Amino acid sequence: MDWFFTDTVGQTQLITGEDAQHISKALRMSVGEVITLCDKNKVQHLCRIERINSDGVLVRAVSEEECTHEPDIEVTLFAALTKGDKMESVIQKTVELGIHRIVPVLTSRCISRPDAKAAVKKHQRYQKIAEQAAMQSQRGIIPDVAEFTELKAAAKMLGGYDKAILFYEGGGIPLREAIDKNDRKIAVFTGPEGGYEEAEVGLLSAAGAVTATLGPRILRAETAPLAALSAIMFHTGNLE
Repeated sequence: MDWFFTDTVGQTQLITGEDAQHISKALRMSVGEVITLCDKNKVQHLCRIERINSDGVLVRAVSEEECTHEPDIEVTLFAALTKGDKMESVIQKTVELGIHRIVPVLTSRCISRPDAKAAVKKHQRYQKIAEQAAMQSQRGIIPDVAEFTELKAAAKMLGGYDKAILFYEGGGIPLREAIDKNDRKIAVFTGPEGGYEEAEVGLLSAAGAVTATLGPRILRAETAPLAALSAIMFHTGNLE
């Protein structure tokens, strides 16, 4: 079932813009076929196409039900900015796995350090990738991708989480010991290609982060977020 997002859904709904183009041109759908619209309250609406023309795609709601595709925990990924297009892959895959929010973080060893103009363009692209991945994986929300954030600023955000976990190649406790069954909002930190400096580990530890490990092997910067999120979802029963 093709999946799209909208703020609200009435008895009838006119879909315009890129979504309408995607339905009519890319998917080549026709009158009578059905799609799903998911609203901001995480309610999914089964809708039948009634008209396709230059104004857009007119659909009529047929049924609705609560979207049950969201995990019962909210994980925010504070991922150190990686070089090239690796960050795009991290965003796409973590959205598929159930991430709630992504914060690209600038650390001292980040190779990629875009200027203000480039950062705006990257942020816009990152959010679009998150939206497309949420549609593909039939999420109940579009995870937010924050603007680029310095590590010191990120550390100050940790008060709003039940648990903050720093995955560090220098070692730490096993993940199963870091997660408590009552944790509902979890912050996860993963490093850049060169890893974290000891002072940065100290900064996050002082802010309340628990240092944990993903095993004896050293994972690439783009692999660690996927391994961490998959393990968290497994340990909390969200891959069942």
